[in-house]
Amino acid sequence: PNKHASQKHSATNGIQNKDQNQKSKCFQSQLSPCPALGRCPTNEDLMLQTLIHLLKCNIGTGLLGLPLAIKNAGLLVGPISLLAIGILTVHCMVILLNCLLLACPFPRLQKTFVDYGEAMMYSLETCPNAWLRTHSMWGRYTVSFLLIITQLGFCSVYFMFMADNLQQVRKAHVTSNTCQPRKSLVLIPILDIRFYMLIILPFLVLLVFIQNLKVLSIFSTLANITTLGSMALIFEYIVQGIPDPSKLPLMASWKTFLLFFGTAIFTFEGVGMVLSLKNQMKQPQRFSFVLYLGMSLVIVLYICLGTLGYMKFGPNTQASITLNLPNCWLYQSVKLMYSVGIFFTYTLQFHVPAEIIIPVVISQVSENWALSVDLSVRTVLVCLTCISAILIPRLDLVISLVGSVSSSALALIIPPILELITFYPEDMSCVTIAKDIMISILGLLGCVFGTYQALYELTQPISYFIANSTYA
Repeated sequence: PNKHASQKHSATNGIQNKDQNQKSKCFQSQLSPCPALGRCPTNEDLMLQTLIHLLKCNIGTGLLGLPLAIKNAGLLVGPISLLAIGILTVHCMVILLNCLLLACPFPRLQKTFVDYGEAMMYSLETCPNAWLRTHSMWGRYTVSFLLIITQLGFCSVYFMFMADNLQQVRKAHVTSNTCQPRKSLVLIPILDIRFYMLIILPFLVLLVFIQNLKVLSIFSTLANITTLGSMALIFEYIVQGIPDPSKLPLMASWKTFLLFFGTAIFTFEGVGMVLSLKNQMKQPQRFSFVLYLGMSLVIVLYICLGTLGYMKFGPNTQASITLNLPNCWLYQSVKLMYSVGIFFTYTLQFHVPAEIIIPVVISQVSENWALSVDLSVRTVLVCLTCISAILIPRLDLVISLVGSVSSSALALIIPPILELITFYPEDMSCVTIAKDIMISILGLLGCVFGTYQALYELTQPISYFIANSTYA
Protein backbone atom coordinates (compact mmCIF):
# COMPACT_ATOMS: atom_id res chain seq x y z
CA PRO A 1 0.00 0.00 0.00
CA ASN A 2 2.79 2.46 0.83
CA LYS A 3 4.48 1.74 -2.47
CA HIS A 4 1.19 2.22 -4.35
CA ALA A 5 0.52 5.51 -2.53
CA SER A 6 4.06 6.67 -3.28
CA GLN A 7 3.57 5.93 -6.98
CA LYS A 8 0.34 7.94 -7.04
CA HIS A 9 1.98 10.78 -5.16
CA SER A 10 4.86 10.78 -7.64
CA ALA A 11 2.45 10.74 -10.55
CA THR A 12 0.54 13.66 -9.09
CA ASN A 13 3.72 15.64 -8.53
CA GLY A 14 4.90 14.81 -12.04
CA ILE A 15 1.68 16.09 -13.58
CA GLN A 16 1.75 19.22 -11.43
CA ASN A 17 5.40 19.91 -12.26
CA LYS A 18 4.68 19.40 -15.97
CA ASP A 19 1.75 21.82 -15.74
CA GLN A 20 3.89 24.37 -13.90
CA ASN A 21 6.56 24.11 -16.58
CA GLN A 22 3.88 24.68 -19.24
CA LYS A 23 2.63 27.73 -17.35
CA SER A 24 6.18 28.99 -17.05
CA LYS A 25 6.84 28.51 -20.75
CA CYS A 26 3.56 30.17 -21.65
CA PHE A 27 4.30 33.17 -19.49
CA GLN A 28 7.91 33.28 -20.63
CA SER A 29 6.83 33.24 -24.26
CA GLN A 30 4.90 36.43 -23.63
CA LEU A 31 8.15 38.06 -22.52
CA SER A 32 10.32 36.54 -25.25
CA PRO A 33 11.91 38.30 -28.23
CA CYS A 34 9.40 39.47 -30.80
CA PRO A 35 10.19 38.26 -34.34
CA ALA A 36 8.40 41.29 -35.77
CA LEU A 37 10.91 43.58 -34.09
CA GLY A 38 13.86 41.66 -35.44
CA ARG A 39 15.65 42.10 -32.12
CA CYS A 40 15.58 41.05 -28.52
CA PRO A 41 13.38 43.28 -26.33
CA THR A 42 15.19 45.67 -24.04
CA ASN A 43 14.84 45.62 -20.28
CA GLU A 44 12.40 48.52 -20.61
CA ASP A 45 10.27 46.45 -23.02
CA LEU A 46 10.16 43.55 -20.56
CA MET A 47 9.34 45.86 -17.66
CA LEU A 48 6.48 47.37 -19.65
CA GLN A 49 5.10 43.93 -20.47
CA THR A 50 5.34 42.90 -16.82
CA LEU A 51 3.56 46.11 -15.82
CA ILE A 52 0.75 45.35 -18.28
CA HIS A 53 0.37 41.82 -16.87
CA LEU A 54 0.28 43.23 -13.34
CA LEU A 55 -2.51 45.64 -14.31
CA LYS A 56 -4.43 42.83 -16.01
CA CYS A 57 -4.28 40.71 -12.85
CA ASN A 58 -5.86 43.42 -10.70
CA ILE A 59 -8.60 44.78 -12.98
CA GLY A 60 -11.73 42.62 -13.02
CA THR A 61 -15.39 42.64 -12.05
CA GLY A 62 -14.61 43.82 -8.52
CA LEU A 63 -13.60 47.18 -9.97
CA LEU A 64 -17.17 47.80 -11.16
CA GLY A 65 -18.52 47.19 -7.66
CA LEU A 66 -16.38 49.87 -6.02
CA PRO A 67 -18.97 52.70 -6.27
CA LEU A 68 -21.31 50.60 -4.12
CA ALA A 69 -18.39 49.81 -1.80
CA ILE A 70 -17.75 53.53 -1.33
CA LYS A 71 -21.47 53.98 -0.61
CA ASN A 72 -21.23 51.27 2.07
CA ALA A 73 -18.30 53.09 3.74
CA GLY A 74 -19.10 56.76 3.16
CA LEU A 75 -17.82 59.44 0.81
CA LEU A 76 -14.89 60.30 3.10
CA VAL A 77 -14.21 57.04 4.90
CA GLY A 78 -14.51 54.95 1.72
CA PRO A 79 -11.63 56.43 -0.34
CA ILE A 80 -9.36 56.67 2.72
CA SER A 81 -10.07 53.07 3.70
CA LEU A 82 -9.60 51.89 0.12
CA LEU A 83 -6.21 53.61 0.03
CA ALA A 84 -5.23 51.99 3.35
CA ILE A 85 -6.29 48.52 2.20
CA GLY A 86 -4.39 49.04 -1.06
CA ILE A 87 -1.21 49.99 0.80
CA LEU A 88 -1.52 46.99 3.13
CA THR A 89 -2.13 44.66 0.18
CA VAL A 90 0.94 45.92 -1.68
CA HIS A 91 3.00 45.58 1.50
CA CYS A 92 1.81 41.97 1.85
CA MET A 93 2.81 41.33 -1.78
CA VAL A 94 6.32 42.55 -0.93
CA ILE A 95 6.35 40.29 2.14
CA LEU A 96 5.42 37.33 -0.04
CA LEU A 97 8.29 38.08 -2.44
CA ASN A 98 10.79 38.43 0.38
CA CYS A 99 9.73 35.12 1.88
CA LEU A 100 10.07 33.51 -1.53
CA LEU A 101 13.69 34.66 -1.86
CA LEU A 102 14.72 33.20 1.48
CA ALA A 103 12.69 30.01 1.59
CA CYS A 104 12.71 28.90 -2.07
CA PRO A 105 16.23 28.39 -3.52
CA PHE A 106 15.43 27.84 -7.19
CA PRO A 107 18.77 26.21 -8.17
CA ARG A 108 18.25 23.54 -5.54
CA LEU A 109 14.62 23.02 -6.51
CA GLN A 110 15.46 23.02 -10.24
CA LYS A 111 12.36 25.09 -10.95
CA THR A 112 11.65 28.36 -12.69
CA PHE A 113 8.09 28.67 -11.39
CA VAL A 114 6.89 28.49 -7.77
CA ASP A 115 3.28 29.23 -6.98
CA TYR A 116 1.73 30.64 -3.81
CA GLY A 117 1.06 27.20 -2.29
CA GLU A 118 4.61 25.96 -2.88
CA ALA A 119 6.05 29.15 -1.40
CA MET A 120 4.01 28.48 1.73
CA MET A 121 5.18 24.87 1.87
CA TYR A 122 8.89 25.67 1.41
CA SER A 123 8.70 28.41 4.05
CA LEU A 124 7.26 25.96 6.55
CA GLU A 125 9.96 23.44 5.67
CA THR A 126 12.69 25.92 6.67
CA CYS A 127 11.08 27.16 9.91
CA PRO A 128 12.63 26.11 13.26
CA ASN A 129 9.43 24.52 14.59
CA ALA A 130 9.55 20.75 14.07
CA TRP A 131 5.75 20.35 14.02
CA LEU A 132 5.37 22.96 11.27
CA ARG A 133 8.17 21.35 9.24
CA THR A 134 6.45 17.95 9.53
CA HIS A 135 3.11 19.39 8.42
CA SER A 136 4.46 21.73 5.75
CA MET A 137 2.26 20.13 3.08
CA TRP A 138 -0.80 21.34 4.97
CA GLY A 139 0.32 24.89 4.31
CA ARG A 140 0.25 24.17 0.59
CA TYR A 141 -3.14 22.45 0.87
CA THR A 142 -4.57 25.42 2.78
CA VAL A 143 -3.41 27.97 0.22
CA SER A 144 -4.58 25.77 -2.66
CA PHE A 145 -8.00 25.41 -1.03
CA LEU A 146 -8.31 29.18 -0.57
CA LEU A 147 -7.23 29.75 -4.17
CA ILE A 148 -9.88 27.31 -5.37
CA ILE A 149 -12.58 29.04 -3.31
CA THR A 150 -11.44 32.48 -4.47
CA GLN A 151 -11.19 31.66 -8.18
CA LEU A 152 -14.44 29.71 -8.31
CA GLY A 153 -16.01 32.62 -6.44
CA PHE A 154 -14.73 34.94 -9.17
CA CYS A 155 -16.26 32.63 -11.79
CA SER A 156 -19.59 32.59 -9.95
CA VAL A 157 -19.55 36.40 -9.83
CA TYR A 158 -18.86 36.41 -13.57
CA PHE A 159 -22.05 34.39 -14.13
CA MET A 160 -24.09 36.93 -12.17
CA PHE A 161 -22.41 39.89 -13.83
CA MET A 162 -23.06 38.65 -17.36
CA ALA A 163 -26.63 37.63 -16.54
CA ASP A 164 -27.37 40.99 -14.87
CA ASN A 165 -26.13 42.99 -17.85
CA LEU A 166 -27.80 40.78 -20.46
CA GLN A 167 -31.06 41.03 -18.56
CA GLN A 168 -30.88 44.83 -18.50
CA VAL A 169 -30.09 45.00 -22.21
CA ARG A 170 -32.97 42.62 -23.00
CA LYS A 171 -35.63 44.07 -20.71
CA ALA A 172 -35.29 47.74 -21.69
CA HIS A 173 -38.64 48.79 -23.15
CA VAL A 174 -37.05 51.38 -25.42
CA THR A 175 -33.44 51.83 -26.45
CA SER A 176 -33.00 55.45 -27.41
CA ASN A 177 -30.37 57.34 -29.33
CA THR A 178 -30.12 59.98 -26.59
CA CYS A 179 -28.40 58.95 -23.37
CA GLN A 180 -30.74 59.93 -20.53
CA PRO A 181 -30.46 58.97 -16.86
CA ARG A 182 -31.74 55.50 -16.14
CA LYS A 183 -34.45 56.65 -13.73
CA SER A 184 -36.38 58.30 -16.60
CA LEU A 185 -36.76 55.07 -18.50
CA VAL A 186 -39.42 52.38 -18.32
CA LEU A 187 -38.20 48.82 -17.86
CA ILE A 188 -40.31 45.71 -18.20
CA PRO A 189 -39.18 42.29 -16.93
CA ILE A 190 -38.67 39.75 -19.68
CA LEU A 191 -36.93 36.70 -18.21
CA ASP A 192 -35.68 35.79 -14.76
CA ILE A 193 -31.96 36.39 -14.26
CA ARG A 194 -31.42 32.69 -13.56
CA PHE A 195 -32.63 31.87 -17.06
CA TYR A 196 -29.83 34.01 -18.51
CA MET A 197 -27.32 32.08 -16.41
CA LEU A 198 -28.58 28.80 -17.87
CA ILE A 199 -28.29 30.25 -21.37
CA ILE A 200 -24.65 31.20 -20.73
CA LEU A 201 -23.77 27.85 -19.11
CA PRO A 202 -23.24 25.61 -22.20
CA PHE A 203 -21.10 28.24 -23.93
CA LEU A 204 -18.83 28.50 -20.89
CA VAL A 205 -18.58 24.71 -20.65
CA LEU A 206 -17.37 24.58 -24.25
CA LEU A 207 -14.99 27.47 -23.59
CA VAL A 208 -13.23 25.78 -20.64
CA PHE A 209 -12.64 22.67 -22.77
CA ILE A 210 -10.02 24.75 -24.62
CA GLN A 211 -6.69 24.00 -22.95
CA ASN A 212 -4.35 25.43 -25.58
CA LEU A 213 -2.50 28.24 -23.82
CA LYS A 214 -1.94 30.16 -27.07
CA VAL A 215 -5.69 30.22 -27.71
CA LEU A 216 -6.27 31.35 -24.13
CA SER A 217 -3.84 34.22 -24.68
CA ILE A 218 -5.95 35.32 -27.67
CA PHE A 219 -9.02 35.33 -25.42
CA SER A 220 -7.06 37.38 -22.90
CA THR A 221 -6.25 39.95 -25.59
CA LEU A 222 -9.90 40.19 -26.65
CA ALA A 223 -10.92 40.63 -23.02
CA ASN A 224 -8.37 43.40 -22.57
CA ILE A 225 -9.57 45.31 -25.64
CA THR A 226 -13.26 45.16 -24.69
CA THR A 227 -12.51 46.00 -21.04
CA LEU A 228 -10.36 48.99 -21.97
CA GLY A 229 -12.99 50.38 -24.33
CA SER A 230 -15.75 49.88 -21.78
CA MET A 231 -13.80 51.58 -18.98
CA ALA A 232 -13.09 54.61 -21.17
CA LEU A 233 -16.80 55.04 -21.94
CA ILE A 234 -17.78 54.54 -18.29
CA PHE A 235 -15.37 57.26 -17.13
CA GLU A 236 -16.56 59.52 -19.94
CA TYR A 237 -20.12 59.25 -18.58
CA ILE A 238 -19.58 59.50 -14.81
CA VAL A 239 -17.45 62.66 -14.96
CA GLN A 240 -20.28 64.59 -16.64
CA GLY A 241 -22.90 66.41 -14.59
CA ILE A 242 -21.92 65.14 -11.14
CA PRO A 243 -24.60 66.26 -8.62
CA ASP A 244 -23.76 68.18 -5.45
CA PRO A 245 -22.08 65.58 -3.18
CA SER A 246 -22.73 67.55 0.04
CA LYS A 247 -25.88 65.50 0.70
CA LEU A 248 -23.99 62.21 0.63
CA PRO A 249 -22.90 60.81 4.03
CA LEU A 250 -19.19 61.05 4.81
CA MET A 251 -19.38 57.95 6.99
CA ALA A 252 -21.75 54.99 6.73
CA SER A 253 -22.76 52.51 9.44
CA TRP A 254 -20.27 49.92 10.65
CA LYS A 255 -22.48 47.10 9.34
CA THR A 256 -22.28 48.26 5.74
CA PHE A 257 -18.57 49.06 6.23
CA LEU A 258 -18.00 45.34 6.72
CA LEU A 259 -19.45 44.78 3.25
CA PHE A 260 -17.08 47.47 1.97
CA PHE A 261 -14.13 45.55 3.39
CA GLY A 262 -15.05 42.35 1.54
CA THR A 263 -15.60 44.16 -1.75
CA ALA A 264 -12.36 46.14 -1.44
CA ILE A 265 -10.30 43.01 -0.77
CA PHE A 266 -12.06 41.21 -3.62
CA THR A 267 -10.88 43.82 -6.12
CA PHE A 268 -7.19 43.16 -5.43
CA GLU A 269 -7.14 39.91 -7.39
CA GLY A 270 -3.44 39.71 -8.29
CA VAL A 271 -1.79 38.91 -4.95
CA GLY A 272 -1.03 35.33 -5.99
CA MET A 273 0.35 36.35 -9.40
CA VAL A 274 3.22 38.52 -8.14
CA LEU A 275 5.37 35.41 -7.63
CA SER A 276 5.22 34.28 -11.26
CA LEU A 277 5.54 37.85 -12.53
CA LYS A 278 8.82 38.32 -10.69
CA ASN A 279 10.10 34.83 -11.51
CA GLN A 280 9.83 35.48 -15.23
CA MET A 281 11.54 38.89 -15.30
CA LYS A 282 14.97 39.07 -16.88
CA GLN A 283 16.10 41.30 -14.02
CA PRO A 284 13.96 40.29 -11.01
CA GLN A 285 15.63 42.89 -8.80
CA ARG A 286 13.80 45.60 -10.79
CA PHE A 287 10.39 44.08 -10.09
CA SER A 288 9.91 46.24 -7.00
CA PHE A 289 9.73 49.35 -9.19
CA VAL A 290 7.20 47.66 -11.49
CA LEU A 291 5.15 46.49 -8.51
CA TYR A 292 4.98 49.89 -6.83
CA LEU A 293 4.24 51.70 -10.09
CA GLY A 294 1.60 49.24 -11.25
CA MET A 295 -0.20 49.00 -7.91
CA SER A 296 -0.13 52.79 -7.51
CA LEU A 297 -1.96 53.09 -10.84
CA VAL A 298 -4.41 50.39 -9.77
CA ILE A 299 -5.16 52.07 -6.43
CA VAL A 300 -5.67 55.47 -8.10
CA LEU A 301 -8.01 53.85 -10.65
CA TYR A 302 -9.96 52.14 -7.86
CA ILE A 303 -10.38 55.31 -5.82
CA CYS A 304 -11.33 57.45 -8.83
CA LEU A 305 -13.93 55.03 -10.20
CA GLY A 306 -15.40 54.24 -6.80
CA THR A 307 -15.63 57.84 -5.63
CA LEU A 308 -16.81 59.37 -8.92
CA GLY A 309 -19.30 56.56 -9.45
CA TYR A 310 -20.84 57.08 -6.01
CA MET A 311 -20.92 60.86 -6.45
CA LYS A 312 -22.61 60.41 -9.84
CA PHE A 313 -25.33 57.96 -8.82
CA GLY A 314 -25.60 58.61 -5.06
CA PRO A 315 -28.22 56.52 -3.22
CA ASN A 316 -29.16 54.77 -6.50
CA THR A 317 -25.71 53.18 -6.87
CA GLN A 318 -26.09 49.51 -7.79
CA ALA A 319 -23.93 46.42 -7.38
CA SER A 320 -22.15 47.06 -10.68
CA ILE A 321 -21.71 50.51 -12.16
CA THR A 322 -22.74 49.18 -15.56
CA LEU A 323 -26.24 48.62 -14.16
CA ASN A 324 -26.52 52.40 -13.59
CA LEU A 325 -25.68 53.35 -17.17
CA PRO A 326 -28.44 54.92 -19.28
CA ASN A 327 -30.52 53.04 -21.81
CA CYS A 328 -29.02 54.28 -25.06
CA TRP A 329 -27.20 52.35 -27.76
CA LEU A 330 -23.78 53.62 -26.69
CA TYR A 331 -23.98 52.43 -23.09
CA GLN A 332 -25.92 49.31 -23.94
CA SER A 333 -22.88 48.45 -26.06
CA VAL A 334 -20.68 49.09 -23.00
CA LYS A 335 -22.58 46.43 -21.06
CA LEU A 336 -22.27 44.01 -23.95
CA MET A 337 -18.55 44.71 -24.46
CA TYR A 338 -17.74 44.29 -20.78
CA SER A 339 -19.83 41.10 -20.68
CA VAL A 340 -17.88 39.76 -23.66
CA GLY A 341 -14.63 40.62 -21.89
CA ILE A 342 -15.79 38.86 -18.72
CA PHE A 343 -16.91 35.86 -20.79
CA PHE A 344 -13.41 35.36 -22.17
CA THR A 345 -11.82 36.16 -18.80
CA TYR A 346 -13.84 33.35 -17.21
CA THR A 347 -11.64 30.65 -18.68
CA LEU A 348 -8.48 32.42 -17.46
CA GLN A 349 -9.80 32.59 -13.89
CA PHE A 350 -11.09 29.02 -14.18
CA HIS A 351 -7.63 27.81 -15.23
CA VAL A 352 -6.27 28.20 -11.68
CA PRO A 353 -8.65 25.88 -9.76
CA ALA A 354 -8.83 23.48 -12.69
CA GLU A 355 -5.07 22.96 -12.71
CA ILE A 356 -5.07 22.36 -8.95
CA ILE A 357 -7.94 19.86 -8.90
CA ILE A 358 -7.72 18.01 -12.23
CA PRO A 359 -4.15 16.57 -11.90
CA VAL A 360 -5.07 15.08 -8.51
CA VAL A 361 -8.22 13.46 -9.93
CA ILE A 362 -6.51 12.18 -13.08
CA SER A 363 -3.76 10.54 -11.01
CA GLN A 364 -6.42 8.23 -9.57
CA VAL A 365 -7.52 6.78 -12.94
CA SER A 366 -5.86 4.99 -15.82
CA GLU A 367 -4.43 6.86 -18.79
CA ASN A 368 -7.29 5.69 -21.04
CA TRP A 369 -9.79 7.59 -18.89
CA ALA A 370 -7.67 10.69 -18.39
CA LEU A 371 -9.27 12.83 -21.10
CA SER A 372 -12.84 11.86 -20.18
CA VAL A 373 -12.21 12.56 -16.51
CA ASP A 374 -10.53 15.88 -17.36
CA LEU A 375 -13.53 17.10 -19.37
CA SER A 376 -15.98 15.78 -16.79
CA VAL A 377 -14.28 17.62 -13.93
CA ARG A 378 -14.23 20.83 -15.95
CA THR A 379 -17.94 20.47 -16.68
CA VAL A 380 -18.76 19.82 -13.03
CA LEU A 381 -16.77 22.84 -11.85
CA VAL A 382 -18.46 25.18 -14.35
CA CYS A 383 -21.88 23.83 -13.35
CA LEU A 384 -20.94 24.33 -9.70
CA THR A 385 -20.21 28.02 -10.30
CA CYS A 386 -23.48 28.35 -12.21
CA ILE A 387 -25.49 26.63 -9.47
CA SER A 388 -23.98 28.84 -6.77
CA ALA A 389 -24.86 31.91 -8.84
CA ILE A 390 -28.42 30.65 -9.32
CA LEU A 391 -28.86 29.93 -5.61
CA ILE A 392 -27.45 33.32 -4.53
CA PRO A 393 -28.06 35.80 -7.40
CA ARG A 394 -26.99 38.84 -5.37
CA LEU A 395 -23.89 40.24 -6.98
CA ASP A 396 -22.81 42.72 -4.30
CA LEU A 397 -23.19 40.30 -1.38
CA VAL A 398 -21.40 37.44 -3.15
CA ILE A 399 -18.49 39.75 -4.00
CA SER A 400 -18.29 40.81 -0.35
CA LEU A 401 -18.58 37.21 0.86
CA VAL A 402 -15.83 35.87 -1.40
CA GLY A 403 -13.60 38.80 -0.50
CA SER A 404 -14.13 38.32 3.23
CA VAL A 405 -13.78 34.53 3.29
CA SER A 406 -10.82 33.77 1.06
CA SER A 407 -9.35 36.91 -0.49
CA SER A 408 -8.68 38.45 2.92
CA ALA A 409 -6.80 35.31 3.98
CA LEU A 410 -4.64 35.24 0.83
CA ALA A 411 -3.98 38.99 0.79
CA LEU A 412 -3.73 40.03 4.46
CA ILE A 413 -3.63 37.07 6.85
CA ILE A 414 -1.19 34.55 5.36
CA PRO A 415 1.68 36.83 4.14
CA PRO A 416 2.42 38.38 7.59
CA ILE A 417 2.26 34.94 9.23
CA LEU A 418 4.58 33.65 6.53
CA GLU A 419 7.04 36.45 7.30
CA LEU A 420 7.00 35.60 11.00
CA ILE A 421 7.65 31.94 10.25
CA THR A 422 10.36 32.61 7.68
CA PHE A 423 12.31 35.46 9.25
CA TYR A 424 11.87 34.83 12.97
CA PRO A 425 15.17 32.88 13.14
CA GLU A 426 16.86 35.90 11.47
CA ASP A 427 16.34 38.10 14.58
CA MET A 428 13.30 40.10 13.53
CA SER A 429 12.77 43.43 15.22
CA CYS A 430 9.93 43.87 17.71
CA VAL A 431 8.41 46.51 15.42
CA THR A 432 8.24 44.08 12.50
CA ILE A 433 6.74 41.36 14.69
CA ALA A 434 4.11 43.75 16.06
CA LYS A 435 3.34 45.01 12.55
CA ASP A 436 2.82 41.49 11.18
CA ILE A 437 0.60 40.52 14.10
CA MET A 438 -1.52 43.66 13.68
CA ILE A 439 -2.01 43.11 9.93
CA SER A 440 -2.99 39.48 10.46
CA ILE A 441 -5.43 40.41 13.23
CA LEU A 442 -6.93 43.13 11.03
CA GLY A 443 -7.36 40.65 8.18
CA LEU A 444 -8.84 38.04 10.55
CA LEU A 445 -11.34 40.51 12.02
CA GLY A 446 -12.36 41.63 8.55
CA CYS A 447 -12.70 38.01 7.49
CA VAL A 448 -14.88 36.99 10.46
CA PHE A 449 -17.12 40.04 10.72
CA GLY A 450 -17.31 40.63 6.98
CA THR A 451 -18.34 37.01 6.41
CA TYR A 452 -20.93 37.26 9.19
CA GLN A 453 -22.46 40.45 7.79
CA ALA A 454 -22.57 39.13 4.21
CA LEU A 455 -24.21 35.88 5.35
CA TYR A 456 -26.65 37.80 7.54
CA GLU A 457 -27.82 40.00 4.67
CA LEU A 458 -28.05 36.99 2.37
CA THR A 459 -30.65 35.55 4.77
CA GLN A 460 -32.76 38.71 4.65
CA PRO A 461 -35.65 39.21 2.21
CA ILE A 462 -34.98 41.17 -0.96
CA SER A 463 -36.78 44.27 0.35
CA TYR A 464 -34.26 44.51 3.17
CA PHE A 465 -31.31 45.18 0.88
CA ILE A 466 -33.03 46.40 -2.28
CA ALA A 467 -30.98 49.61 -2.26
CA ASN A 468 -27.77 47.62 -2.51
CA SER A 469 -28.84 44.88 -4.87
CA THR A 470 -28.82 44.35 -8.59
CA TYR A 471 -32.58 44.37 -8.59
CA ALA A 472 -32.81 48.06 -7.74
